[in-house]
Amino acid sequence: MKVESIIVLIGIEMKKLGIVITDGVGYRNYIMSNFISEAIHQFDTIIIYSGLPKGTYNLNHPSVQIRELEVFKEKIATWFFRKYKETAHLQQNKTFYGMNDLLVMGMTKTYTPKSILTRLIYFTSSFLNSNSFIKAVEKLQFLTFANNKVTKSYLTLLKVDQPDYVFFTHQRPTYLAPFLYSVLKLKIPVSTFIFSWDNLSSKGRMLGTFESFLVWSDLMKKELLYFYPATKPENVAIVGTPQFEPYTMDSYSADRNKFLEKFKLNDTKKIICFSCADSSIGQNDALVIKTIALAIRNNLIECDSQLLVRTSPAEDGKRFEAIKEEFPEIVWNIPKWELTRENHSENWSQRIPKEEDFIDLKSILQFVDLNVNMCSTMSLDYMLFDKPVINTVFGNKTNGLYDDQRFLNYTHYKTVIESGAVTVAKNANELIDAINMDLKNPTHKLKQQRELVKLQIGKPLEGTSKRIVSVLKQNTQKQD
Repeated sequence: MKVESIIVLIGIEMKKLGIVITDGVGYRNYIMSNFISEAIHQFDTIIIYSGLPKGTYNLNHPSVQIRELEVFKEKIATWFFRKYKETAHLQQNKTFYGMNDLLVMGMTKTYTPKSILTRLIYFTSSFLNSNSFIKAVEKLQFLTFANNKVTKSYLTLLKVDQPDYVFFTHQRPTYLAPFLYSVLKLKIPVSTFIFSWDNLSSKGRMLGTFESFLVWSDLMKKELLYFYPATKPENVAIVGTPQFEPYTMDSYSADRNKFLEKFKLNDTKKIICFSCADSSIGQNDALVIKTIALAIRNNLIECDSQLLVRTSPAEDGKRFEAIKEEFPEIVWNIPKWELTRENHSENWSQRIPKEEDFIDLKSILQFVDLNVNMCSTMSLDYMLFDKPVINTVFGNKTNGLYDDQRFLNYTHYKTVIESGAVTVAKNANELIDAINMDLKNPTHKLKQQRELVKLQIGKPLEGTSKRIVSVLKQNTQKQD
């Protein structure tokens, strides 16, 4: 007789937690944090339903199982209803700049069969966009893949595993809609975590309807209840976010001298770090890097300084080859993220970090003197280490550069501006002035930074995984 059967016979019920990890960032947040070790203490079995290859994981624990999900690819009918649902959500909330910005960017100028359907979606969703209508469209979307072979494989998998609860670590990946459908069809309780600080006020619709939610902060809870009014407040738990928890873990700590030696940095000079965005929105990155490098060369930076550039984990940094050749004095940190699978519809999602990269990142956060980035969530990472932050937005609608100044109007980022926690630089002169100010007086915005961190994250970094697992356990027990 199996151990599980013996336990059931003596009256102890086994609890199985299903965790849906969609991509490399999910791997970073839930595998490289304390989450799995905490979950093992609260659940008898942990089943990871993975959008990454099974061989990606190195979890040698008898209670942890890995299920590699077959990749779902949309057909035109599924795309149509999913696109309608997302567009209607944006239409409904287009008074928010970020929502309207997405709406405008999604407009088509061509007349291919698919673009004609997009025009139809835009026209009809401009007046048919109520919450009840969106929900009806979602049902049609789910019907389009109900008999798909991938969906059937998900249903079979879940019937065999019989998880007591399923937790989606990300609420947006559209290719996981059939898995959510399967979970709901089998009446398995399900919740999701709101992945990032901008996801509610400047992104499209969630992949489907969840029963309960875990959020970063009270601010995010208010946003969730506004954009998804059918959500019951008692079904939203404030837990913080696991993406920052590893900064509290000793296993990712490094010595300052080793950091300086590894990157060949000069201990007598200030370290300015520029954190790149991905190529889709970081189109002015090269210009900003060049501006800082020239300012250092021409002694416009009043403190003796050096520049360290960390590129986006979503890419390999090859777009900066010309800058590297022109400024050999720049120090580069190309994140050590490995591509785990080729020919995926979203290749960037299949990149996962090495432990070495997390040590590098934490070292950068600890030991640099100043960070510059383009309105990124990385601002929060540096603020957690009390580092001054400058956000660059060099482009606008008239100067011929990529218009990154429009991000200043996004709801989540307006909160940052209003906090006074960062300096916004719209041109080279403003950037150089801000660098000089922050290097001379690095704590002049410290109070505002700490207040912003508290507002955005909501809970202490320590114990984040434990809080998340406790909420999942409580939600599981509510179903009993």
